[in-house]
Amino acid sequence: MKPIKILLVAVIAFAATLSLVMVKAQKKKLPEADCGRTAGLGYDDTPMLPDQPWRVHDIKRPQPRTITPGTESSQQSAGKAPSDAVVLFDGKDLSNWTNHPKKKELGNITWKVENDYVEVVPYAGDLVSKEKFGDAQYHIEWAAPAKPCGTSQWRGNSGVLIMSNYEIQVLDNDNNPTYADGMAGSIYGQWPPLVNPARVRGEWQMYDIAFEAPVFEGEKVVKPAYVTVFLNGVLVQHHQKIIGRMTHRQVAQYRPHGATEPLSLQDHEVPVRYRNIWVRPLRGYDQP
Repeated sequence: MKPIKILLVAVIAFAATLSLVMVKAQKKKLPEADCGRTAGLGYDDTPMLPDQPWRVHDIKRPQPRTITPGTESSQQSAGKAPSDAVVLFDGKDLSNWTNHPKKKELGNITWKVENDYVEVVPYAGDLVSKEKFGDAQYHIEWAAPAKPCGTSQWRGNSGVLIMSNYEIQVLDNDNNPTYADGMAGSIYGQWPPLVNPARVRGEWQMYDIAFEAPVFEGEKVVKPAYVTVFLNGVLVQHHQKIIGRMTHRQVAQYRPHGATEPLSLQDHEVPVRYRNIWVRPLRGYDQP
């Protein structure tokens, strides 16, 4: 083969290899939040919720009134963990968590830790605690992006998934119309918050949650879950019965699971931030 032909073949082979490397690199490039996404304000064709006059995500359901929380917003963490709490995130690392990327071709990506908070990386997958909990008290601080991104359910959307099944919604409630049972402070798809005490976007919000786990006998639920939720120190769910595991556009139903399950934080492909996460497993009265 002549030298010119050899050189030409080498050039073509190098170009093909470079092209393949670039394609693989593009696949692993981390996607950014899509601020062009929009969502409707609710539905009028979803199933009726049991024992309620409303549909799931009902567009006609009244919006909770907006109030100003009495506690001031602070850049400093507001809820120091008690001595008997399990600290899941103290601003340093994700050693107490695991996650599984939504898109395998992106590789082993995870949420971003910086400045004492952890932030959702789109498609990194839900963050799942290694430790499991049943009846428990949860403290979680979170902040929606300061710059509006998307509308309705695409603005500051994430979720606190207790036992990885029962969602207390995280959302930008600052001048962001959406369906009432999808607002921050709602039991997603089931009950809106009693009021809307959310601060402006970009500021830190605070959840304090008391959760009673469901009890199963085989495939049957013999005791449903109950939850009490405070958002920024204001009661938004008052010992409310949960009708089933989190779902979209459908009536929630229970599916049997363990007596203890991990806490999950939802990756909804929006860069929501979390900090100061701790859990107190609850015991009964008169325990030694």
